[in-house]
Amino acid sequence: MNKPIHIITTGGTIDKVYFDGKSTYEVGKPQVKALLHDAGITVPISFTALMRKDSLEMTREDRLLIRETVITVPETLVVVTHGTDTMVETAKSLKGIQGKVVVFTGSIQPALFRGTDALFNIGAAITAVQILPFGVFIAMNGRVFDPDKVLKNIEKNRFEDL
Repeated sequence: MNKPIHIITTGGTIDKVYFDGKSTYEVGKPQVKALLHDAGITVPISFTALMRKDSLEMTREDRLLIRETVITVPETLVVVTHGTDTMVETAKSLKGIQGKVVVFTGSIQPALFRGTDALFNIGAAITAVQILPFGVFIAMNGRVFDPDKVLKNIEKNRFEDL
């Protein structure tokens, strides 16, 4: 039997949409539920749309809210969608939570873009959360990382080992 997974959305590029009148991108409604539906995922999944923030705007209070939400949800398997710029910092702030597997993921391109990495990264996170031991991890670019041993390479638009 598949253990249920809880997905917490916080915003970030994965949820960005283009606002033509402003000629800019803004964080829109969470995209992960529709992506998983379209992919035919059969694992039981519940969702919490916690916030709609670019990760560069994340505060200490936001990270505490994410931590408290992870602790509070009844599921032991948790995926957090998050902007990539400060994903590592937020993942580190969740270290020490007992009895949960927490996997952070996001995308370099918005989920609504044709060439997005969003679906691949979400799929990797859904798989990773089911097979990893208790702890906090990051699933990006086809790899799973320890938050203490990873960085985002901005020039190459990918996550790499320290």
